[in-house]
Amino acid sequence: MNTKLPTLEVNTKTGDEPFHVGGKALPLTLLNYWRWSGSDLVGNAERGILAEYLVGSALKMTESVRLEWDAFDIRTPSGLKVEVKTSAYIQSWAQTDYSTISFDIAPKTSWDARENTFDDHSQRSADVYVFCLLAHKDQETIDPLNVDQWEFYVLGTSKLDEHCREQKSIRLAPLKALGPEQPSYATLRKTVERVGKRPSDAS
Repeated sequence: MNTKLPTLEVNTKTGDEPFHVGGKALPLTLLNYWRWSGSDLVGNAERGILAEYLVGSALKMTESVRLEWDAFDIRTPSGLKVEVKTSAYIQSWAQTDYSTISFDIAPKTSWDARENTFDDHSQRSADVYVFCLLAHKDQETIDPLNVDQWEFYVLGTSKLDEHCREQKSIRLAPLKALGPEQPSYATLRKTVERVGKRPSDAS
């Protein structure tokens, strides 16, 4: 008999929480771990999470803890499902040239983290995509915390499905050819709501 376990409730941490052994605190805190694991904001993995946070903060959706491995990245109060993708010219490793800008748009067999269920076919589960480009090209001054160094491109999933079908990635020029909105950070929230609105929502 299959038993469904309750969803683990994850509370927001402060960083002051100590590691401990045998009931005694070690001279190590969660903040020490965060500094060790998450300080490279230019690297692909951490940059992707940072971009998701930037979009989430613009959408006023960062009060709860990030849910990993869900079918999409953010759900807005209006119910829109938002997927965040990121790319950059500069990487953490030694480069002979700038990286080619490319974003993952592959349809996937998605997992619902809340229900622990998989879709029965590959699809793009979100209503709208936000492509986040860390566009700065100077290694000496690159700063992912400087929102002015980012560019945002917002595109409805229906356009990707229409023009890209089973395509797994898209470069910057073809993305721009699809006519995405290019809001500032300050106008990102309104743009996402407008672009992501389904035709049935307008009635």
